[in-house]
Amino acid sequence: MKTKMPESEEEWEKKLTPDQYRILREKGTEAPFTGHLLNKKDKGNYTCAACGQVLFSSDAKFESGTGWPSFDSPANTENVQLKEDYSLGMHRTEVICKNCKSHLGHLFKDGPTKTKERYCINSTCLAFKKK
Repeated sequence: MKTKMPESEEEWEKKLTPDQYRILREKGTEAPFTGHLLNKKDKGNYTCAACGQVLFSSDAKFESGTGWPSFDSPANTENVQLKEDYSLGMHRTEVICKNCKSHLGHLFKDGPTKTKERYCINSTCLAFKKK
C-alpha cells in the first residue's frame, strides 16, 4: 500500500530517518555488509521505504557477495526507473523508485542468473512485507 508522499525535501527529511534521507533523497549508499535486509531469507516483497511501492520479490533475491541485497529483476518493471549515472568518475545505471523518485541503488549487467542483471540495492531503501 502506498503512503502519501511529502511534497518538499523538508517534508521528506522529517518523514525519513537521517540515513534514509541521505541514501534515498541524496543518493548516498550504506556501507557494505551492514544492511538489515542483506541476509533476509523470508518469502515476501521488498517495498520502497519512502513510499511503499512494491519493488522486488524475494524470489528474485540472490547472494552476490557484494555486501548489498541483490535481485535479478524487479517485481514489476513499471515500478522502477533506470537512469544513466556518471557520478564518482564512472558510468553506472541508477535504480530509482518510479513512484517517489527516490534513489535505491544501481543495476549492473554481471548477475549470475539467466537475466545477467544485478540490482544492487541499499537495505535502507527497502522495507520487507512477509508473505
